[in-house]
Amino acid sequence: MRQGKKNFRHESLQDRESIQAILKAITQGVGKGKLTLSDEEDEMILNPEGLLQLKVTGTQDTDRHRINLRITWQVEEEKLKKGKTLKVKTK
Repeated sequence: MRQGKKNFRHESLQDRESIQAILKAITQGVGKGKLTLSDEEDEMILNPEGLLQLKVTGTQDTDRHRINLRITWQVEEEKLKKGKTLKVKTK
């Protein structure tokens, strides 16, 4: 059975050097196939594998600029692939 949806969210003000360090850690985690996201309240471990979809968007308003990065991938649940046998019975 699939587990329910889990979320991790962290928001804070950072300087450019801190953002660069965080992006470097994300890059290394993607390369190793394991990302651990944590703060004082929560923790989540993600295992990127296979083909990953990358979406980059940027916007410029008069007083605010924004960049969004999204990386997604499909997770194959080994438990669903193993151990379940189809049984068909006739009367």
